[in-house]
Amino acid sequence: MYLGIDLGTSAVKTVLVDGAQRVIASESRALTITSPLSGYFEQDPAQWLAATFATLDALKASHGKELAAVEGIGLSGQMHGATLLDASEKPLRPCILWNDGRSAAECRILEQRWPALRAVTGNKAMPGFTAPKLLWIAAHEPEIFAATTRVLMPKAYLRLVLSGEAIEDVSDASGSLWLDAARRDWSDAALAATGLSRAHMPRLVEGCAPAATLRSELAQRWGMARCPMIAGGAGDNPAGAVGIGAIRPGTAFISLGTSGALLTPTSHVAANPDRVVHTFCHAIPGMWIQAGAILSAASCLAWAARLFGVTETELLAPLGARPQAPSPVSFLPYLAGERTPHDDPVVRGMLDGLSHGTDRAAIVQAVLEGVAFALADCRDVLGDAGIAVTEADVIGGGSRSRFWLSVLANVLNVPIHRFADGETGAAFGAARLGRLAVTGEAVAAVCTPPQRVETFEPGRALVESYAERLSAWHELYRRRH
Repeated sequence: MYLGIDLGTSAVKTVLVDGAQRVIASESRALTITSPLSGYFEQDPAQWLAATFATLDALKASHGKELAAVEGIGLSGQMHGATLLDASEKPLRPCILWNDGRSAAECRILEQRWPALRAVTGNKAMPGFTAPKLLWIAAHEPEIFAATTRVLMPKAYLRLVLSGEAIEDVSDASGSLWLDAARRDWSDAALAATGLSRAHMPRLVEGCAPAATLRSELAQRWGMARCPMIAGGAGDNPAGAVGIGAIRPGTAFISLGTSGALLTPTSHVAANPDRVVHTFCHAIPGMWIQAGAILSAASCLAWAARLFGVTETELLAPLGARPQAPSPVSFLPYLAGERTPHDDPVVRGMLDGLSHGTDRAAIVQAVLEGVAFALADCRDVLGDAGIAVTEADVIGGGSRSRFWLSVLANVLNVPIHRFADGETGAAFGAARLGRLAVTGEAVAAVCTPPQRVETFEPGRALVESYAERLSAWHELYRRRH
């Protein structure tokens, strides 16, 4: 048996997977975010621990026999967060999250200090990444910076508590701006540019490699027969790639979680940082992931649900299975700023084209289309890097909406595929990494694609209509500037 634990932004999801790669059970616990100022987003690391322990306690109560047989654990997690620890390895402040926009000025300073940043990391300095957050801390909370002895990303902090060891995998480390992407190792020059050294960093491993073992007292708490091995694990999107078997060049997938991304594995670094393409090491050796990322995806639907005072299911139900035509309303999904292709942390969302006849369904459809248009921008910048997307699988909570997937197929003009359990992709991928760390099996033998349950094909008339609307949609962003 194997466990996959996904430390997301909105929830911790834990899945129990057997040797035949069947999900035997799953548990989820919600997380909350604080926003002390506009554009600031933080989370208390204590929440991560409480939620993780709650999912495992629940699995022990419902599937104690299976949990006792767990041999390997994989972790996946939200990327880029800055968890600052003191000499006793306790958090000094709330974690600054991936969607936090406070460090835009520090990004400019970092690129000035270290002109080789884009060439070495494969990424442009943006507020979401970890390194600029440390420059902000140094400037605005110098006493916290001085007390910091270690900097961990969220899942590495969870692993520290579970195992007692500070270890990070190279995929998650790629989102820090401290990693030499080609060498898959920390860059001393990058660390020095933020006043840090390797002593502040966790040890690096590959995602499928053995990393640590679960503390004996925790194994006893959850009734485990042995202390399971904990794999290197992965950032949430690389873990999602492992979960759906996206381990070879030529495959592509869309993540529709709190944030969104269009990602494709490559056998080499195919960076395009000037157009805000993200370069990450994959969770498997010798592979990388190129991605266009948007800061708000399924969170836009959640925002609309709060606005109308109904559930997301109630919002989507009147739309049916497929769009008949584009919505007369347009929506910019920049509720927390944007990354690809704009790198604009201060831009905000917008509804355009409202009239007395506008109803709720038109606004909801516009929200889904706005996210799809933003992903079309991601497709275009990947194309500039020589990466063509001819079809895509979809994972994340948004993959439950057949209407949304049909919109994506027609906006992107490619077939879109859905899996039965697409919303558990990252946790399932983490479980696969936990298995690989224990068994040493060939990656390709374990990381096979799950069965697609439905394919959404583009239709000529809708493709043409959406192409016209996309051109007009781009004008909305230009009007805001």
